[in-house]
Amino acid sequence: MVQTDFGGPEAVFLQDVPEPACGPRDVVVEVAYCGLNRLDLLQRKGPGLIPGFRLPHVPGMDFAGTVVATGSAVSSVVPGDRVIADPTQGCGSCPRCAVGDRAYCVNPRILGGNAPGALAEYVLASAESIVQVPESLPLSAAVTLPTAFATAWHAVHTVGSLAAGETLVVHAGASSVSLAAIALAKRAGASVVAFAGSDAKLAAAGAAGADLVLRNGDPDAVKTVSVFTGGAGADLVLDHVGTETWRTSLDCLGIRGRLLLMGNTSGDQVSFSLQEVFHRGLKLLGTGGYSSADFVAATSACLADGLHLPTAARFPLEDLADAWDVLASRDTIGKVVIEP
Repeated sequence: MVQTDFGGPEAVFLQDVPEPACGPRDVVVEVAYCGLNRLDLLQRKGPGLIPGFRLPHVPGMDFAGTVVATGSAVSSVVPGDRVIADPTQGCGSCPRCAVGDRAYCVNPRILGGNAPGALAEYVLASAESIVQVPESLPLSAAVTLPTAFATAWHAVHTVGSLAAGETLVVHAGASSVSLAAIALAKRAGASVVAFAGSDAKLAAAGAAGADLVLRNGDPDAVKTVSVFTGGAGADLVLDHVGTETWRTSLDCLGIRGRLLLMGNTSGDQVSFSLQEVFHRGLKLLGTGGYSSADFVAATSACLADGLHLPTAARFPLEDLADAWDVLASRDTIGKVVIEP
């Protein structure tokens, strides 16, 4: 599926393109499944958000498939291996890439972001970004791992330092990143409170492991969290909603609580009391982009424990427009998946 313009579904259409050719450190993967992300929709509408984005463009960041070719310097995988990949590829040579911080590469290369992605039969990826999938996990489940779990791992563990026995509060509890965060937090021995906007989404957060689920806008939510934590308040709040949930996030935190800021879907500007923050010893932490080490740690944990997201819907490649409509509705729970 090739994007040739900005706009609606008509801006992206099915066409034949040359098959990708391996460089020395690359692999070509036959795509079995591609998971959609909201970035796909945003860049289709325009303008391109990832530096280096240009038309024509093949979207699709998350994929699972089978290696069909490898470069001359690749020994880590062979044709026939079942794999997923970190879509954040980097340039491989700048100082940021050298320390595994590909999210801040000076010349970023992101599959489906500014480089040809996986809404296609074949996709080209660097061998160092590849993780093998064991036979015990279907590729249809593995495709839900890359972006959501790496992002959640980075937030909850690398930045948030969540420990066993602590309490995590998660907003938008049925979004992909939040479901991943809930699963990882429970794996770490923490308690989880999840907010969501419908009965179905509350049930999904509970199924992922949340110990307490609360509806968005509940006027007694902060008091309920306080009672749940024995009056201590939450140790960590994960907020990728922004303005709409800002006050609740601060009020749910206990003394020396940490607020993880990783999104602004409801607005970007907030106000707060400096005295409240310094007097209570709160930490306001921007999560930023995950590292290659985060990606490996997150996927390794998921593969070891069989963690994955639910599949909200599945479509053939030619029905991508319908799949995007489902994703745009915001009613989905889990990943919308394409089968090229």
